[in-house]
Amino acid sequence: MANKQVGIFVGSLRKESFNRKIANYIIENHPEGYDFRIIEIGELAMYNQDYDDSPSQPSNYSSFREEVKALDAVLFVTPEYNRSMPAVLKNAIDIASRPYGKSVWNGKPGGVISSSIGAIGGFGSNHHLRQSLVFVNVLTLAQPEMYIGNVGDSFDDSGKLTNEDTAKYLKKFLEAYINWVELINAKK
Repeated sequence: MANKQVGIFVGSLRKESFNRKIANYIIENHPEGYDFRIIEIGELAMYNQDYDDSPSQPSNYSSFREEVKALDAVLFVTPEYNRSMPAVLKNAIDIASRPYGKSVWNGKPGGVISSSIGAIGGFGSNHHLRQSLVFVNVLTLAQPEMYIGNVGDSFDDSGKLTNEDTAKYLKKFLEAYINWVELINAKK
């Protein structure tokens, strides 16, 4: 049987993004029976409803929607920008949810990890993202919540996760996330 495909959507485009480092750690330490990969969102044109039924829509809209549609589950790893999610992440959610009635997010199991260089670990971003995911019907894991505070202290200069507490926290979250994905997919 083929491995389940999980797309990771990283909310930061920064070259040395801690969120990309978190995503890469997950990819390197993925559970058996699953393949995790980053779905790139930085090159997507800003969503415009005029594109919904237009042959002149950006070429990557269609391929992005097909890539999301093929996933068994989704995972969002995001920083916090001004107490909310980054625009690039919201844009990706909007593109894959349209045209109206044709959302490719519908019914997918999901999870959210947020991080911050501050102590509260991207709490505002995490919850704003969850609001959008509720509307597009991504069935998002409620517990355990995953906030990584002081994320800058978790990685060495080469991008390797060195904080044992963060590694344990991620392992616990991933176990719960996989159980959630299995539960949701069993009901389909």
